Amino acid sequence: MKKPNGIGIIAIISLFTAILMIPTMVVMPFTKSSDSNEARETQPSEQQVKDLPSDLSPFSVRVLREKSGQIEEVPLETYVSRVVASEMPANFELEALKAQSLAARTYITRHLMNEAEGIENADVTDTVKHQVYKNDQELKQIWSDQYESNMAKINEAVQATAGEIITYQHQPIDAAFFSTSNGFTENAEDYWHAEIPYLKSVESPWDEQSPKFIDQKIVTLDNLRSALALDDFSSLAGVTLTRTEGNRVNEVSISGKSFTGREIREALGLSSSDFTMEQKGEHIVFTTKGFGHGVGMSQYGANGMAQTGKDYKEIVHHYYQGTDISPIQTLTASLPENKGS
Repeated sequence: MKKPNGIGIIAIISLFTAILMIPTMVVMPFTKSSDSNEARETQPSEQQVKDLPSDLSPFSVRVLREKSGQIEEVPLETYVSRVVASEMPANFELEALKAQSLAARTYITRHLMNEAEGIENADVTDTVKHQVYKNDQELKQIWSDQYESNMAKINEAVQATAGEIITYQHQPIDAAFFSTSNGFTENAEDYWHAEIPYLKSVESPWDEQSPKFIDQKIVTLDNLRSALALDDFSSLAGVTLTRTEGNRVNEVSISGKSFTGREIREALGLSSSDFTMEQKGEHIVFTTKGFGHGVGMSQYGANGMAQTGKDYKEIVHHYYQGTDISPIQTLTASLPENKGS
C-alpha cells in the first residue's frame, strides 16, 4: 500500500473533520403524490421500500394478467400490498390503508376457501371482477419518483396487519368496499337483494370531503328512452321514486314501468344510485351523491375516520357491523391443498 504524502495527510484530516460536521440524520421531505389534493398525507415511518418478509405469507396467489395472459404467482402479503396500492390512494392515512389491507386479505381468503369459478392455472384476475392488481413495474410507471415513498407506506400498513382478516361467525366476510358514500352506507339487501348481517347501513359523514361526493350527468330524452326501453317518455311529470334506508333510490316508476335505483345507475352510467332528476327541455339532469355501490366500507369514509384519530380496527368494526378481526392461520386448513401453508 502506498504511503500518503504530507498533502495527502492534510486532505484526509480535512475530510475527516467535514464528516464529523455532517448531522447524523438527514430528514428528507415526503414527496406528495399526484392526488394529494384528495386526502391528507401521512408520512411512513421508513422511506425505502423493503420486501415484505416471506414468512408473513401462509400461501401464494396466482394472478391472471388479463392483458398479457400471463400468470404471476406472488406471496399473499405481496398480493395484498399491490391490491391496496391499486385500489386506494397512497396518500390516505395509514390507518385507512390498514383497513383496506384487511379488506383485500379477507377477500382473497374467502375467495380461495369457497373455491369460486375456476380460472385455468390461476386464482383471480387483476380486474374489478376480483380485485385490481398492478405489479411493481406498473406502479413505478404510475407513481414515478413517488414509488419508493408510496410503497414504503403501503408495505408498512400491510405488515402491521399481516395475517389478520375480518370474520363473522368464524368465517371470512364478503369485504365489500367502494369509494365514496352519500353520508350513509347501503344495506346489502337494498342493492344486491341478499341480506348480509354485517353489511348494514351506517352513517358516514366524513365522505362530504371527497372530491367524488357530488356529480352530475346530463342525458337526452332520446338516450334515456333508449337506455330504459321507454316508448313514449317525454316528461318527468308523473315520475315517482322511493328511497332506501341509506337514502339511495329504491324504485323509480317511469311511464308505467318500474326500475330499481341500481338499474337506473347501471343503465345510464351514474356515479351512484342516490340521484335526483331535473328536466331541462329535451335533457334530464341527474345529480348524484357518492361514488360506487355504497355497500360495506367507504374508502373516503375510512380515511376521514382515520383523520379524526380512529384506528383501523375501529374503522373495520364501524363499516362491517358485528364482525371480528381474526388470525388467518386458523383458516388455512380450509383452503384447497395447493394453497396451504
